[in-house]
This record gives sequence, structure tokens and C-alpha cells, in this order.
Amino acid sequence: MQPDLADRRRRIDEIDLKIVELLNRRAQVVKQIAHCKRRSRMSVTDAARERAVLKRVCANNPGPLDSEAVARIFRTILRESRRFQKLLRLTR
Repeated sequence: MQPDLADRRRRIDEIDLKIVELLNRRAQVVKQIAHCKRRSRMSVTDAARERAVLKRVCANNPGPLDSEAVARIFRTILRESRRFQKLLRLTR
């Protein structure tokens, strides 16, 4: 393998670990939100909030990923956050 390629792959591996760390930090906050929603008898899903999140992240996307790619990634994050909140409700 070329040294440049190997170095870039190592950098990607480091970034991937940071992404996992950030996703788990986000999940900790989602857990707190789930508890607040449960106490207030609120629905897990908040479509207006999800639209606002997607709009904000796309508006602040400097590239090189296009906004549609960022939106797809965040839709997955939001879907998994809803799934996590629903699982938390089942375990309480």
C-alpha cells in the first residue's frame, strides 16, 4: 500500500472514532430529552424540531458534501435517536 494512502486511511480511522464519540455524546443528551418528554407525556417524535435540525445543519454545511448528503446522514441520526428514545420508554 502506498504511504500516502495508508496515512490518509489512518486519518479516516481517527475521524471515525471521533464521530462515534460525538454520536454517543449526542445519545446521552437524547437520553435526557427522552426523560423530559416522558415526564411531560410528550411524543417521541417532534416533526417541527426535526425539520429545524435538518434546515440548520444544511444551512451550515460548508462542503464538500452537498446538503442532500448531509440531510440523509442527519435523517439517519434523527431516526436512530427516535428509536433510542422509544427503547428507553420500554425499559422504564
